[in-house]
Amino acid sequence: MTKVGGMAEARAEIQAFLTELWRCNAADPEGVAATHLAKDAVFDISAPVGTLRGRQAILSGLIWPMRAALGHLNRRDEIFIGGRNTRAEGGTWMASLTHYAGRFTAPLFGVLPSDRLVFLRTGEFYRIENGQITQGRIIIDLLDLMHQTGCFPLARYDGAALTFPGPMTHDGVCPPDRGNGARSLGIVEAMLDALHDYNPATFGSPAQTGTGGFWCKDMMWYGPGGIGATIGWDGFVDHHRAGFLRAFPDRKGGNHYCRIGDGHYAAVSGWPSMTMTHLGPYLGVPATGASLTLRVMDFYRCTDRQIAENWVLLDYIDLLGQMGRDPIADSHTHPGLANA
Repeated sequence: MTKVGGMAEARAEIQAFLTELWRCNAADPEGVAATHLAKDAVFDISAPVGTLRGRQAILSGLIWPMRAALGHLNRRDEIFIGGRNTRAEGGTWMASLTHYAGRFTAPLFGVLPSDRLVFLRTGEFYRIENGQITQGRIIIDLLDLMHQTGCFPLARYDGAALTFPGPMTHDGVCPPDRGNGARSLGIVEAMLDALHDYNPATFGSPAQTGTGGFWCKDMMWYGPGGIGATIGWDGFVDHHRAGFLRAFPDRKGGNHYCRIGDGHYAAVSGWPSMTMTHLGPYLGVPATGASLTLRVMDFYRCTDRQIAENWVLLDYIDLLGQMGRDPIADSHTHPGLANA
């Protein structure tokens, strides 16, 4: 690996490091980890993993289990961007939308294996200091992994259950044209500012669509396990937004620790991002009246003035736990959906 220089070189080096760290035939993972993972790094991982403090804990609690569970493991980044964090936490951060492809031969974080190829998707945010990863936050989409094994514990999938595609423009990994990052993030932030203004009867938002709106007419929206993908604002409302707002009409979001822009891409994350009350049925769980929080990661591809694609990772294992459900345990006895 070359010495870290400017941001472009730093992105490529950290991306290559992460690829090597997870690769199943890496000769010396501990030695590799020492090159760019700080000894006292802290990773917050979606449920059921939790917080891992220190390089050895990260190796034993995250890297080793994934390498053991997924034979011939390959890390496949769909988006990998970096930039200065505009939120109060500050710092230089890098973010990736990633699949870990491998033959699922051993249990992973309680999910039972299928002995077949899976594409385990994650969203990952890393703080970089002096060429070292000092902090990480990762959402692992275990609900989607369960669906791939045929043991899905929920009653339905609202949108299309599919492997996250990469950006339509195929330029999401270390995008070469970095000058548009501020503009891309500005579009996303303006959209987020207007997101809470909606018609409770139709769940439409006049500021979001149409002339001067923030979303392309044929926008693609890729939701996590349990929600799925859809197309167009009407699809977004039908397959996610309406059901979510009926269940959580008082939800407040946008509490982000990190927002970055890079080229035609932007990424934001909150840990948690949302607070809300469970006032209606959701994902097959009747209303509990409980106060909930939700960890969120969003990745966006923008045109010159609108959002064209949005990939979303949500810590639904943690959310369902707050609602009194253990989807991992439920998956051990669930026969699976008919369309799994």
